[in-house]
Amino acid sequence: MKILFLFCFFTLSFKFNSCSARNLTYDGRSLIIDGQRKLLISAAIHYPRSVPAMWPGLVQTAKEGGVDVIESYVFWNGHELSPGKYNFEGRYDLVKFVKTIQHAGMYMILRIGPFIAAEWKFGGIPVWLHYVPGTVFRTDNEPFKYYMQKFMTFIVNLMKQEKLFAWQGGPIILAQVENEYGRGYYEKFYGEGPAKRYVTWAAKMAVSQNTGVPWIMCNQDDAPDPVIDTCNSFYCDQFKPNSPNKPKIWTENWPGWFKIFGGTHPHRPVEDVAFSVARFVQKGGSVQNYYMYHGGTNFGRTSGGPFITTSYDYDAPIDEYGLPRLPKWGHLKELHRAIKLSEQALLKKEPTTLSLGPSQEVDVYEDGSGLCVAFLANMDNKTDKNVVFRNVSYHLPSWSVSILPDCKNVVFNTAKVGSQATVVEMVPEELQPSVVSPSKGLKALKWDIFLENAGIWGVADFTRNGFLDHINTTKDTTDYLWYTTSILVGENEEFLKKASRPVLFIESKGHALHAFVNQELQGSAYGNGSSASFKFENPISLKAGKNEIAVLSMTVGLMHAGGLYEWVGAGLTSVKIEGLNNGTMDLSMSSWTYKIGLQGEHWGIYNPDGSNSVHWVSTLEPPKYQPLTWYKVVVDPPSGEEPVGLDMIHMGKGLAWLNGEEIGRYWPINSSKDEKCVEECDYRGKFFQEKCVTGCGEPTQRWYHVPRSWFKPSGNLLVIFEEIGGDPTKITFSKRKTSGLCSLIAGDYPIALPNGGSGNDKTKPAAHLRCPKNTLISIVKFASFGNPTGRCGSYSKGDCHDPNSTSVVETVCLGKNECAVELTEENFDEGLCPGMTNKLAIEVVCS
Repeated sequence: MKILFLFCFFTLSFKFNSCSARNLTYDGRSLIIDGQRKLLISAAIHYPRSVPAMWPGLVQTAKEGGVDVIESYVFWNGHELSPGKYNFEGRYDLVKFVKTIQHAGMYMILRIGPFIAAEWKFGGIPVWLHYVPGTVFRTDNEPFKYYMQKFMTFIVNLMKQEKLFAWQGGPIILAQVENEYGRGYYEKFYGEGPAKRYVTWAAKMAVSQNTGVPWIMCNQDDAPDPVIDTCNSFYCDQFKPNSPNKPKIWTENWPGWFKIFGGTHPHRPVEDVAFSVARFVQKGGSVQNYYMYHGGTNFGRTSGGPFITTSYDYDAPIDEYGLPRLPKWGHLKELHRAIKLSEQALLKKEPTTLSLGPSQEVDVYEDGSGLCVAFLANMDNKTDKNVVFRNVSYHLPSWSVSILPDCKNVVFNTAKVGSQATVVEMVPEELQPSVVSPSKGLKALKWDIFLENAGIWGVADFTRNGFLDHINTTKDTTDYLWYTTSILVGENEEFLKKASRPVLFIESKGHALHAFVNQELQGSAYGNGSSASFKFENPISLKAGKNEIAVLSMTVGLMHAGGLYEWVGAGLTSVKIEGLNNGTMDLSMSSWTYKIGLQGEHWGIYNPDGSNSVHWVSTLEPPKYQPLTWYKVVVDPPSGEEPVGLDMIHMGKGLAWLNGEEIGRYWPINSSKDEKCVEECDYRGKFFQEKCVTGCGEPTQRWYHVPRSWFKPSGNLLVIFEEIGGDPTKITFSKRKTSGLCSLIAGDYPIALPNGGSGNDKTKPAAHLRCPKNTLISIVKFASFGNPTGRCGSYSKGDCHDPNSTSVVETVCLGKNECAVELTEENFDEGLCPGMTNKLAIEVVCS
């Protein structure tokens, strides 16, 4: 397929100084830009999951990591807040984000969808669309198709208007319609006929937009021509497009996984991530995208699920706060470099595949002119192997790929991680007041307190017999919905005489609730990531006479995917009281009074402009462990320039804002101690999201990202709404700091060839260490050449150790921002450990 576009050359200031017509084409091997085949490494960075001040740094860090392309979804419900009313401000400034990519000299994949899933609320589709009469999402449904096409056209025209497609000189080279709909996903829920008609319509509608770039559909094996079907998975080396004329594209390689409140911390070892990428390229892949490369944050109430955490860190190569995650980022950077050394030969011819053993093989790419690339793979997940290729023996660790860009020299092996690791800490800093206390003449933290009423505030919204669905009632304008009723308790009730207590039973479709009787919290209950529905059973305190029962029902993120997911509800379905003289009192069909949201939300008291809409009570000693409490405090920003997290470990559950910006939901709930956590993950063998989890019995999320750009020099308004009770005096800002570095390398680690050279310069492996800017290596905590064991933070000497190790490292590294310690006989006693491969382990402190 050929697509004409203009390509504009940049000056150093990124202004266009010349444009010329160029061609974008593709065939079964790759994309072809201006006649040159391209093997592209792409990185997912979602613009609303960070802030504009972070975008240039994130894009630059990706580029420094060897990435060519930035990929992002388009977030429909963040843009079209109501029909025809659009938002492109702040985190949703899509044009600014695309231009940031353009200014970095990179390409972009724009996944318009507009259904996106993405662990984003309602899968990115506006909630209001569900309430347009007759609408059913993602099928051959006229109202849905009308609004979908309308938004798609709006986005495409906006990109054209800003000249952001490749043929206009912009960075966008691919666009996506729909997302993960195919026969292995959700088509079956809609019926074969309607689903097939919808897919055909969506593809035709997308192509008719005349974007000038190819369209893709991921996990859609029947994607109609000319739309390219692509792969989403942990592994896509065996994927084949539905036509030999379409290139092999991997739209989502998951380098980690998302977290769920109450769950553990998933991790994917970088050795396995690198293995999956190398195998994909080895087997003819030409576009590979990490989902996510920077996960970021589900600010406000944007997370999906339900129960997706506010953090969307994803164990990605760039962490939630914008720092490279090492060694993952560094090891993948070296992989990308090795692939790029091989690009020209990889894309010229089809490979020759040769067996080197029962689970070992080599794919050789050569064109007869001298260009030759080989990928040696060992798919055995338990045993290292020595293989012979072209009369040379190569050692292949289990579950690994070695890359030979000249068919001779190994420049990279996926299992040998030589990149530095970092010791990252969250360093607490107490909240610092921005005002002087008149009473003491000293800076003191003054808190303002506002207490919500447990139940109806103001005028009730309506009264009904029985229960209405939570989501249908709130329409996602808030997480909160009050259900209230009252009962009369006679003085002759036996429980009043026996000092026993009746039991309140509640059943709910989800997601969580707090139960109050006569303004007092009786207990809480919630679902989980496996099942949103739950039951509440708790003794309650009733008195003789009238008793008010108030249940605060909560959503914790809306469904983001699934067949007919928009019809999945939430809220109460049954309420009963047992332990009365007459047995069970069923209140399910009683008269219930409803109130949508909280009073503080209604008045916007989290905003600087709305904070005086209610009467606050000022105090230097705020109440602790009190439910339904708003806390307000004016603070200075934390010192320094490091990224900042809000430490909420001593709070219960609620929402937080800074200067009116939504930090998001907080809930430091612990995961189960009974989960199968690992001390050290074995990277070998097929990965799945529960394979390598940590944090059993610990909070799923303790810290909540507060972008530096949200802070003013002073007078920052921090507002907390606490649902069940906590200790606000223990809230701190924590700075994310790299305090130490580690490196573990061995004498048999590959040496990257400079500029793709022939390998005649026989240099030695080296431990490379680099501190963050404005810091120096101040202490060598550990150094051992020989056979050290352990991992970063817990290295120990083996039975073979060069006693000069520490002094050598101190000589090379102390007082420097970065250093390289080579494994040479000048530095170390290489004959110290006969019969084994020498290793060097180092841990240093940066300050």
